[in-house]
Amino acid sequence: MRLAWVTRVVLPPAVFGLVLFGAWELAVVVFNIKPYFLVPPSAIASRFVDNADLIWAAMRVSGANALIGLLLGAAFGVAMSFLLLRFRALDEIVTPLSIALNAIPIFVLVAVFNNMFAITSEVPRRLMVTLVVYFVVLVNVARGLRDVDATHVELMQSYAAGEWKILQRVRVPNAVPYFFTALKIAAPLSVITAFVSEYFGGSQNGLGNKITSNLATSKKAEGWAYVAGACLLGLAFFLIAVAIEAVSTPGGVGEPGREGG
Repeated sequence: MRLAWVTRVVLPPAVFGLVLFGAWELAVVVFNIKPYFLVPPSAIASRFVDNADLIWAAMRVSGANALIGLLLGAAFGVAMSFLLLRFRALDEIVTPLSIALNAIPIFVLVAVFNNMFAITSEVPRRLMVTLVVYFVVLVNVARGLRDVDATHVELMQSYAAGEWKILQRVRVPNAVPYFFTALKIAAPLSVITAFVSEYFGGSQNGLGNKITSNLATSKKAEGWAYVAGACLLGLAFFLIAVAIEAVSTPGGVGEPGREGG
């Protein structure tokens, strides 16, 4: 089963990646594309190795901001989902506000947060990640708590089960796959938000600042090497989310609306 899973899930994207990078490298050579326009993967890999320590340091900064924001956003999103389920009036107030807040561009909110804290503070970036993750988790978990099979609820009510028992036995188990779907979306999204937030001020020590500074000074290969670091960080966050789901749920990796894989 594990071999079949690897063949089905891991092999296709790995083959696609090899073909993509091979075609990229070949196109640069065949069409004699200049480095200032498109850097070949071999040059990016070389700079990645040469600057591994610097890239790792930037990945730690952006990764820490992404992780803290991911944990806080997930916790607040889950907590608010339960509150909205319990208090419908609160749902009518909070949901539109959450949608409106999510529609505000990142650079606007980051600029506001940067004015609230010291120039070297990492808090604005973490707050931005928290808000983005919060919305993703809130929408998915709230749906999982509400969209339960009416037959299951009626069966519990026929046994004189109260709201707490229905929540415990029906709504929460139904919401678990939705939560992990949200987590798998929010994990790489937290990395993207963390380093994009770095473009708009703060300490010059994360992936976003390194990418922009290198590209601005025509160090294209170095800039793309930091982009590769960001991609690896986002992939690591996603794989960790998948691993947590596999360990936490009896059926392994599942989908919303199903009990397991």
